[in-house]
Amino acid sequence: MSRFKDHFSVAGGYGQFRPSYPDELFDYLAEQAPGRELVLECATGSGQAAGPLAARFDRVVALDASLAQLSRRRPFGRVGYAAARAEATPIADRTVDLLTVSQALHWFALDSFFAEVDRVLVPGGVVAAWSYDTLRIDSEVDALVDHLHNDVVGPYWPPEREYVDSRYEAMPFPFERLAPPALEMSAEWTRDRLVGYVGTWSAVNRYRRAIGEDPMPLFERQLESVWPRPEESRRTTWCLTTLVGTAKR
Repeated sequence: MSRFKDHFSVAGGYGQFRPSYPDELFDYLAEQAPGRELVLECATGSGQAAGPLAARFDRVVALDASLAQLSRRRPFGRVGYAAARAEATPIADRTVDLLTVSQALHWFALDSFFAEVDRVLVPGGVVAAWSYDTLRIDSEVDALVDHLHNDVVGPYWPPEREYVDSRYEAMPFPFERLAPPALEMSAEWTRDRLVGYVGTWSAVNRYRRAIGEDPMPLFERQLESVWPRPEESRRTTWCLTTLVGTAKR
C-alpha cells in the first residue's frame, strides 16, 4: 500500500473555512441506504460531514489518517472518531449501511480502498464519494481565483487533483451506480472568508514550503481592488460531483 500523503495538516483553518455540504445530499444518501444503523466516513478531516450524517443515522464512525486533522475534530453526538486509513479500517465485515468519502477519494490507494468497501458494506449497502469544483462568485473575483489556482500555485497541486478538476470523470468506481440528483453548494461569504478558504488549498501550502514565500498577501491585495468592502458578503457557489453506488456481490 502506498505511503499516506498528508497535504492538509498544516492547514489550521481547514475545518473553519471549508464550505458546508447541502442537506439534500445527506437526505438522498439516507434514503438509498438499506438501514440507518452505521455510517463509515473515511477521511473525515475535522468532521465537516460527520454532523449531518449523525442527524440521519444511529452511529457514525469517522476515520482519518491525519492526527493533526483529528485534533481539530468537531464533537457530535453519535459520532466516534478514530485514526485509521480508508484502505484498512477497524470495522467488522458487512456491518456498514453507508460509506462516505467527502473531497478525498482521489487521495486513496484505490484498489485497496475498493476492496475494503466490499468487505465492510452490508448487502445492498451504499458507497458515496463527492468532490467540488473551484468556487464561483463573479467574473472579476473568479479571474483572480483562477489565476492563483492555475498559474501561481498550479504546478504545486498534487497529481491526484486532476480527478477533481475533471469532475471525477476518469475516477474508477467499480460499483453498481445510482443516479444522484445534481447538487451544488452555496454560501454567503465575505472577502476574509474567501481568503481564509483559499489559504487551506493544498497547493498553497506546498508552494509555501517549496518557494519559502506566501502567495496569499498578493492575492489579498488584488482581491481588495475588486472587492473593496470587507464586510460585504457575496454569493459563492461550487458544483458538486457525486458518485454513488452499491457493492457488487
